[in-house]
Amino acid sequence: MFDNSIDTPPFYVVSGGVIADILDRNTAGLIDTVAETYLAHEKGQTTNPDSYFLRFPEQDLRRIIALPAALHGDNGISGIKWIASYPSNLDKGLQRASAVLVLNDAETGYPIALLECGRISAVRTAASAVLGAYWLNGKSRKAKTLSIIGGGYIARNIAEVFKADGWSFDEVLVHDLDENSAQALSGFTSDKLGYASRQVDLNTALEADVVAFATNAGTPYVNPPNAFKSSQIVLNISLRDIAPELVLECDNYFDDVSHCLKANTSPHLAEQLAGHQDFVTGTIGQVIRGEVSVDVNRPKIYSPFGMGILDLALGQSLLQTALDEKTAIEVPGFLGDVTRW
Repeated sequence: MFDNSIDTPPFYVVSGGVIADILDRNTAGLIDTVAETYLAHEKGQTTNPDSYFLRFPEQDLRRIIALPAALHGDNGISGIKWIASYPSNLDKGLQRASAVLVLNDAETGYPIALLECGRISAVRTAASAVLGAYWLNGKSRKAKTLSIIGGGYIARNIAEVFKADGWSFDEVLVHDLDENSAQALSGFTSDKLGYASRQVDLNTALEADVVAFATNAGTPYVNPPNAFKSSQIVLNISLRDIAPELVLECDNYFDDVSHCLKANTSPHLAEQLAGHQDFVTGTIGQVIRGEVSVDVNRPKIYSPFGMGILDLALGQSLLQTALDEKTAIEVPGFLGDVTRW
């Protein structure tokens, strides 16, 4: 006989406002969560398949991406992020991307929560960038200049996470082709974060000690004779800004090599140009574990493709906090009757 006394699993919704409130109170701590997730990935304690893309032939710049993933172990969780990227939103004063995250119970597979994920996605991207900068900067949170190329939502979050993590810069340089975006980010960085900040042209931005790319570029525009100088740290967050020739001249670090060497990212183009992967130095997880060293005298590019396991790890933590604080909304009867007989 079947045990029909099992209760229907609860299902929760966590709103964007709740997510933002929790993140704002614990931004720096999220960097530790990202680091722990990378280490779990290095140990084979995650599953992170390729992303899947829904494209629209009549609107070739629009896409919606599915990122399935699973974290294994005693507190395992699985799920999927569904993130839309509509560049035309920018013309309407809206953020380009929007997202939701579904979390599934590790034992039954039943969905247990739906979280607004636009902010989660941006913050985990920024936390990954700042984590990489820390380890490639000799575990120091100080540099003379930071430049942020791109003046959108991801760029703003990168600046915020640098501040939350206690970084000091003499100056933060901002470049964006859109004057209003550059002005907004520069003003935010100075007025809200307390950094000295100014708008600069691309060539000036490329001279900074730490350069963060956060654009929506589809093909490289930073080409020779531009070159990155020794000891410079380049955070290749938007993945497609840098010409492959420049990638091949630098030490290259990744979150996951196989994920990043595809979809015509700058490192993927470098692999196609060179016909090999000898330019790959290692992963940030290997750096944290002491398996790969960092040459402070070499130019370094960190290219995090952005894995669904990060969304899961942050989402699981945020859900637990929302449950503890009673800010998660339960949807009674969402799953209906789940008994077989």
